[in-house]
Amino acid sequence: MPERPGNRRGDGYRNLLTNPHVGLLFVLPGRGDTLRINGHARLLRDAPYFDELTVKGHRPLLAMEVAVQEVFYHCSKAFLRSALWKPESWQPDVVPSRAVIAHELEANEQSVEELEEYYGPTYAEKLYVQRM
Repeated sequence: MPERPGNRRGDGYRNLLTNPHVGLLFVLPGRGDTLRINGHARLLRDAPYFDELTVKGHRPLLAMEVAVQEVFYHCSKAFLRSALWKPESWQPDVVPSRAVIAHELEANEQSVEELEEYYGPTYAEKLYVQRM
């Protein structure tokens, strides 16, 4: 799993150095069942397959490799109960926006309006733009 542009916080992997046990949950929109993989992770700065992980000219600087120990499916009960795939049940405004959270916790030197602009509709277009 390559480290992709986004938060640019490699320290988020620090917990793996203490406890390499991981559980991965794979979700497909619209499907209720999920695939669970448990295993041991290790962080790599390079591997023969890193070139294959390149996206839009960006080769990852770091990747998490998982030695799989267990694979199984979870049934769809949780998704059925939560109505997660029913858009009419969604309430995105019950939590603060990403811009408000960033202003409060990370980038309070920027206004909420500036952060709303940054995290707004064009955010996805900026993911692979080179930053100085």
